[in-house]
Amino acid sequence: MDYGLIGEKLPHSFSKEIHEKIGDYQYSLKELTPDEVKDFILSKNFNAINVTIPYKQTVIPFLDEISPEAQSIGAVNTVVNRGGTLYGYNTDFGGMRALMEHAEIELKYKKALILGTGGTSRTARAVCERLDAKEILRVSRTGRDGSITYEEAYENHSDADVIINTTPCGMYPEIFGCPVDLDRFPKLSGVIDAVYNPLCTSLVLNAKKRGLNAEGGLYMLVAQAVLAAQHFMDKELDTVKLTNEIYDDIYFSKRNIILSGMPGSGKSTVGKLIAESLGRELLDTDALIVAREGEISGIFAQHGEKYFRDLETGVIKELAPLNGKVISLGGGAVLRQENVDALRHNGEIFFIDRSPEYLIPTSDRPLADEKDKIMRLYDARIDTYMETADYIIDGDCDPDDVADSVINGE
Repeated sequence: MDYGLIGEKLPHSFSKEIHEKIGDYQYSLKELTPDEVKDFILSKNFNAINVTIPYKQTVIPFLDEISPEAQSIGAVNTVVNRGGTLYGYNTDFGGMRALMEHAEIELKYKKALILGTGGTSRTARAVCERLDAKEILRVSRTGRDGSITYEEAYENHSDADVIINTTPCGMYPEIFGCPVDLDRFPKLSGVIDAVYNPLCTSLVLNAKKRGLNAEGGLYMLVAQAVLAAQHFMDKELDTVKLTNEIYDDIYFSKRNIILSGMPGSGKSTVGKLIAESLGRELLDTDALIVAREGEISGIFAQHGEKYFRDLETGVIKELAPLNGKVISLGGGAVLRQENVDALRHNGEIFFIDRSPEYLIPTSDRPLADEKDKIMRLYDARIDTYMETADYIIDGDCDPDDVADSVINGE
């Protein structure tokens, strides 16, 4: 290949999309087993590559020249072939530092805990040192390689100010994993997670619930890619401008648009319009349940509401790891906090607020098949709809206008 990424498992990677927005070159993803890395690197059948987990240290012995920064960190994520001579660089350092700034994480005079001991953890340590952290500790399950265990972190370092996750815990497809219990660190001011898929890991979601500055790894991924592209193309780029533009573009394309609201508020109609406009797939949680279990009125009659809500939660947890979808929720989906948390891994919630007098009762909605039921339901749910929404959309307009408002985040 001419340009690309090597790693062990790459189905979750956004790197191809990012690089093909940066430069006029084809970028490929190549999965390698540990036994294949040496032969691939020494074959030199590439112009330039990025390197990801778990090979950022593995490739070093096979390179001819290593930049001072990569050498001091002990990890390489960019390799350039110049006339048969292989040069190694570390652009993760610049990417991690850019992420810290983007997330407004302050490290000066702070205690930082870095979760993990791989190549990215070495980069995180170097960034913490550069930003004058007071104390830096790496945390692992085993406590090897100069790290401390999680138990030691809880017992002796509960005064940590910043936590940086460099482990794959919480990464697609196992998006509900969380590497550490934030309740054990009451002094925290910021959390960084190098995982970028999902857009918002459980660690970041938990931090945001506590009002902390917290961000996942997408901005770092884009920033390091732009810095790597400078080596690929051997030319200077406006790195900050390009990083921000591509980050916004990738985030918008990967973010799920999630529609909540009362039964009959037009979620399905608006969802179809949005999906057609953006070229996305529309997923309707009620329709998926009906396809598997039969009509909702029958489910309620035979099994009761709790059974239906459990089905709904199961479907939502299946959809949560997906990217770039339009998801139309059943009217009561946001009543369960676990549903809202699951959806927020990769999406933002748009509440379609249609006035109750315009909501039409239908026989297929057991809780809203009469006008009086609709009015009571609206009064009971309106606060939850408002509290769980990232955006509140006027649903009394024409469906095309509502769809436009959602797309534009108005």
